[in-house]
Amino acid sequence: MGVSLVELYHTMGGFAKGIVFTLAIMSVWSISVTLRKWWEIRQAQAQTKRFAPEFSQFLEEDNLGEAINLADRYKKSHVARVLGGALGEVKPLIQDGSVTVADINSAERAVEREMLMTLVDLKRGLAVLATVGSTAPFVGLLGTTMGIVNAFTGMASSGSGGFAAISAGVAEALITTAFGLLVAIPAVWAYNYFSTKIDNLSAEMTYTSKEMIDYLIRGVSGEFGRSRFTREFNATSGGSTPMSQ
Repeated sequence: MGVSLVELYHTMGGFAKGIVFTLAIMSVWSISVTLRKWWEIRQAQAQTKRFAPEFSQFLEEDNLGEAINLADRYKKSHVARVLGGALGEVKPLIQDGSVTVADINSAERAVEREMLMTLVDLKRGLAVLATVGSTAPFVGLLGTTMGIVNAFTGMASSGSGGFAAISAGVAEALITTAFGLLVAIPAVWAYNYFSTKIDNLSAEMTYTSKEMIDYLIRGVSGEFGRSRFTREFNATSGGSTPMSQ
């Protein structure tokens, strides 16, 4: 015998309908965050792959102004945000050749600030997925508990017993638990997926920023540091490592 969810919903009490409505809102919220976060990370990875070779070319040409302008154009790229901020911090010092240890430390602090703000942006919305994934089953269970209480209360009021007398009430109660699980499972999957992706993006930013600092230290007075940086940067951000997958 098939079960019509529409008919079952119309036979539910007010409390059970409220639970279903609450879970529906949680589901829409979770799905909207998932889609937005997926699009943001996709854009970040795509822009980084386009940004990497152009940025490396400008560095090899010692064209720091164009390198900074390029980073400004790729605002969705996590790597562009970090490296562009660091270059902007030390560009005047590099051009006049007066880079000191204090200047390099200043560049490192600039990198850390940009990484912190970029990670905050990347993680925005994950709390929603975590909250929905952890609380949706309990919201559904609340509906189940109250539904079973109502079923037994109705049986006591009618004076009739047996499973047939309470089956409709039990079915109404259990559907809220099923709905809660349907809302929670995709949210947990999405949270774990995006957490792993953001960890990979964070590793990319850390690696390339370290290479950037090495470039600033070694590449000011010679070509060795610069060529090594561009080689490592392309390897990391150009899609040839697992971190970019």
